Amino acid sequence: MYPFCREKRGTISPTMDPPIALSLPLPIHPDPDPTTWLSPALPHQTPRTPPWGSPPAHPSWQRPASPSHAGRCPASRPTPGPAMASAARSPLKEQKGNTEGQQGPAEGKPLSHLPLPGLRPKRGPSDENQPPAQQKRARGLPVPVRRVAASIATTRSTASAAAAVPRPQRAGRRASLRAGLTVPAASIAAAPAPAAGNDGKKRAAWDLKGQLSDMRAKMCSYKDKVQRLEGENQQLSRQLQEQVVQSQELRSQVSTLSSALHTCQEQSQRRLHEVMELSDLKEQLEEQVTNHRRTIRELERIKQDLSALLETREVKLKLAEEGLAQRECVNEELRGQVTAQLQIMTQQEERLHQLEMERRRLHNLVQELKGNIRVFCRVRPLLAWEKKMQKGMEHLHFPPQDNKALVLSKVEESHVGRDRKGDVKYDFSFDRVFSPACSQEEVFEEIALLVQSALDGYHVCIFAYGQTGSGKTYTMEGPDDMRPETMGMIPRAVQQVFQGARELESKGWQYRFTANFLEIYNESLRDLLVGRPERGAELEIKRVSQSSEELHVPNLHYVSVDSEDEVLKLLQTAKANRSVAKTALNDHSSRSHSLFQLRIEGWNPSRDLHSASVLSLVDLAGSERLDKSLSKGERLRETQAINTSLSTLGLVIMALSNKEPHIPYRNSKLTYLLQNSLGGNSKMLMFVNISPLEENLTESLNSLRFASKVNECVIGTAHTNRK
Repeated sequence: MYPFCREKRGTISPTMDPPIALSLPLPIHPDPDPTTWLSPALPHQTPRTPPWGSPPAHPSWQRPASPSHAGRCPASRPTPGPAMASAARSPLKEQKGNTEGQQGPAEGKPLSHLPLPGLRPKRGPSDENQPPAQQKRARGLPVPVRRVAASIATTRSTASAAAAVPRPQRAGRRASLRAGLTVPAASIAAAPAPAAGNDGKKRAAWDLKGQLSDMRAKMCSYKDKVQRLEGENQQLSRQLQEQVVQSQELRSQVSTLSSALHTCQEQSQRRLHEVMELSDLKEQLEEQVTNHRRTIRELERIKQDLSALLETREVKLKLAEEGLAQRECVNEELRGQVTAQLQIMTQQEERLHQLEMERRRLHNLVQELKGNIRVFCRVRPLLAWEKKMQKGMEHLHFPPQDNKALVLSKVEESHVGRDRKGDVKYDFSFDRVFSPACSQEEVFEEIALLVQSALDGYHVCIFAYGQTGSGKTYTMEGPDDMRPETMGMIPRAVQQVFQGARELESKGWQYRFTANFLEIYNESLRDLLVGRPERGAELEIKRVSQSSEELHVPNLHYVSVDSEDEVLKLLQTAKANRSVAKTALNDHSSRSHSLFQLRIEGWNPSRDLHSASVLSLVDLAGSERLDKSLSKGERLRETQAINTSLSTLGLVIMALSNKEPHIPYRNSKLTYLLQNSLGGNSKMLMFVNISPLEENLTESLNSLRFASKVNECVIGTAHTNRK
């Protein structure tokens, strides 16, 4: 809202916003002076004073008091006061260009402006006793300017200096607004002439009643004029309010149009930008169309070339199809023959597999019924440096009819003259003989069923025996850089046990596994899962209880394992802690017996079945001849301890074979620890490892003879440990 007028002390004081330079049909004038709105100055008009102002005052107020008038009606002279000051306030603002002090000669018509009172009434010199002006002019005396009160100026308009000079027109919004206002004609009428006597002359100073009568007439006239001007003021106020409302509406329209103009300009800029983008896109599309047309022409030319080539190839294809149809007929006949042969081969292979499985089952049954220890013989291949010293293995023969026999040949020479007598052959038969070409996987296939028995609740013991350097550690553990194709029997057996346990879980079985790894060095037990600095007191073998035959080793680390990866980490730790030394026969000779045991506990809650078994995998130290190993000092004591324990193992096996009442298990820590496996309630398998070197023929014969005695040993039928 823009308030244009407010009432302050009886005066209309318009307030307006700063001007806005717009071309509108109706001019708006923000001139704060309402007198310029109501009565614009025209060239032919003279400024006039508003009819309301100070109340009528006698001219004698402005005269200094004289002795002749000092006592004349002192109470009749009105004194200015608050009432007269409030009456002097005009609803319109006082005009700065007041005509006070600018009165001309007394001749002429009176001015149209009403007198405006000053800030404070003053008494001026009186000229009532002076001769008339006409007489002074006739005498040639100067006519003094008569000072009258500003509220009752009676000078004529022709004598006013302001009437001769036209009021300049104001430019801008205020002038436009003033020009648009309508002022009634009565507002610019001439003010009434000052009251005088009947003869038109001014009353004498002593005629107070006449002057009072004239002043009353004047007052009535001024009251009528004030009422008329108040009506005009109200009319002008209404017009002003209408103009203010119209101005506000126009401002609102201007604001709306400005916003619309700004929006249109933005849309125009956006449309222009879109037009430019579309023009660029059009150029790009035209360029693409040109390129596509060029490409189409090239493709059409290529199409023609390819069509010609296609026709040529179709002719060749037709000829090839005819030849192919002929060959298809021949191939169809051959396919029928191949299919028939494949079916026959599949049937034969399936039958062969069934027969092999039946053979293994029957063989396992026979072995269990006989109760003897199964023996596998394995011959290691020649190493690279050994091939340079020895060409082939002529002293070893593998009969082709089966994989269970091994023949060693030796040249006999006479002691006199060193004459050659002939070859002496030594035949050996075992449950399985592995040639140097057999891999680790083929060897494990033969013991897989035995390892499976450990999950079924049987104690299983597998150990490797042979001279040093014959490949026992390679067979049981594998090389240092363990790979799937070179893994030994221990990691393969562990993998099969965990895989079988996962398969049996679907049938309701649950298993818990505990592993330990120790070595027997110089007839003392050592924990291989603990480093040498951390080893405590010497380990001893004890019974679990007086009534039980089960043995255990106190203070030995029994580690609970849940996967084969955890077991493989334990094997790596044990291999690093095992006692190995260099001898004359082997650079990495095992100087101790290593024993890995995996305790398997299973239970089936649905059938209330429990099983417990131990899988023992033993890598025995290599037997050595003191005259060949040239051992001294510590190595000599190690060799003597190894040979003693192996001899005790042979005595125990011979005692079991001969059914002797006393079995010397306690003569060695090795036999005492394997008592449960050798005692009859377990399935046992021995690997006898043979060196391919001809110079080790004597040691190979001793190992094979010992293995033959073990194979003939009957230890009884193994029983499952189920409850």
